[in-house]
Amino acid sequence: MRLLIAIGFSFVKNLRRLTGYRFGSYKPATSEIAMSRAQITDLYRIDDMLSDEERAARDLVAEFVDREYLKRVGMHFRNGTFPMELVPKLAEMGIFGANLRGYGCAGMNNVSYGLILQELERGDSGLRSFASVQGSLVMYPIHAFGSDEQKERFLPPMAKGKMIGCFGLTEPDFGSDPGGMRTFARKDGDSYVLNGSKMWITNGSVADVALVWAKTDGDNPDSVRGFLVEKGTPGFRASEIHGKFSLRASFTSELSFQDVRVPTRNMLPKVSGLRGPLSCLNNARYGIAFGVTGAAIACFEGAREYALSRIQFSKPIAAFQLTQKKLVDMLEEIVKAQLLSLRLGRLKDEGKATVEMVSLAKRNNVRSALEIARSSRSIYGANGITDEYPPIRHMLNLESVYTYEGTHEVHTLILGKAITGLNAFE
Repeated sequence: MRLLIAIGFSFVKNLRRLTGYRFGSYKPATSEIAMSRAQITDLYRIDDMLSDEERAARDLVAEFVDREYLKRVGMHFRNGTFPMELVPKLAEMGIFGANLRGYGCAGMNNVSYGLILQELERGDSGLRSFASVQGSLVMYPIHAFGSDEQKERFLPPMAKGKMIGCFGLTEPDFGSDPGGMRTFARKDGDSYVLNGSKMWITNGSVADVALVWAKTDGDNPDSVRGFLVEKGTPGFRASEIHGKFSLRASFTSELSFQDVRVPTRNMLPKVSGLRGPLSCLNNARYGIAFGVTGAAIACFEGAREYALSRIQFSKPIAAFQLTQKKLVDMLEEIVKAQLLSLRLGRLKDEGKATVEMVSLAKRNNVRSALEIARSSRSIYGANGITDEYPPIRHMLNLESVYTYEGTHEVHTLILGKAITGLNAFE
């Protein structure tokens, strides 16, 4: 992977030398534009705070999104499908389990991982979700809590994209309260017999293995254990959820388990209780905090270009004060989100990041990105409701991101407890 990043860095450096290209830049449409797009979205020179390797990882994925993904996403969003043909290319860049070490994983630092998720979500939240579920929600817990045999069996093929995973925690009746789950695993000899269902599962219908969380002792949440349920196991079924208006370029499924026999060797041995799934969610939330800024940047950049080219009353609508205010508000939130994410990433790499830090970043950045998408849509006018332009797709996706991996309200209460010492969940 380090070789791939080095190649990518060399490619981007040569491209800049030959063409003047800089990450996120384009040639201004008119001589009246004072700054390039890169100078605007990187107004606080965040690039200067990144290492060569961090920039190379980001730029390699950015180029892939521009070259390979953006030309496909409109079709997949319309059809409600995901471009599985790109999975080997994602794996080749080291995206799956990028911040894990060993077992064929790239071993990037957390800042690099956040930056590549930002570029994936600049393409679409569905693309970032695919990688985030694979890495943060399935590979991470196997890496952290699995046996040596489980790590050797699952992680190398997952890193190569030859095995896809999904994460089963949310149930039809239990989302924000995972401790109320009804999925149950009963010990029977050298196996567990699993019964229950999971809902809103990204990658569920294409997954080769599902990491399923279930209680093993009545209603006791401390008895929750993680089970690796492999595709084709009798009684295990994954059904695609249809009728979505959000995350359409992504697979979302319901999982059902009827007397599914899972060998004991497929139970994660090193964790019990809700600490296991919640630690996975905390890693995924970190990635979301970085990722949604990519969606915000896509909306901002598109709206700016459109405003400069759209002529009304004999001048570009970008010349009107109200349009400029919208663009300024968007940029302000993007810069704040970038700084917040970078600081969080540095703290995570130092082992100092807390649950509350992650909640604040996820809460702030998702809300800001959603507001930016809505404001961007308004600049396009009627054109903004079509999938010819990015804002409506990102806006619909971000409505889901606002809810999943801990709702906006849940993160508010996590921070409220940190501030007051009082637990609103009890």
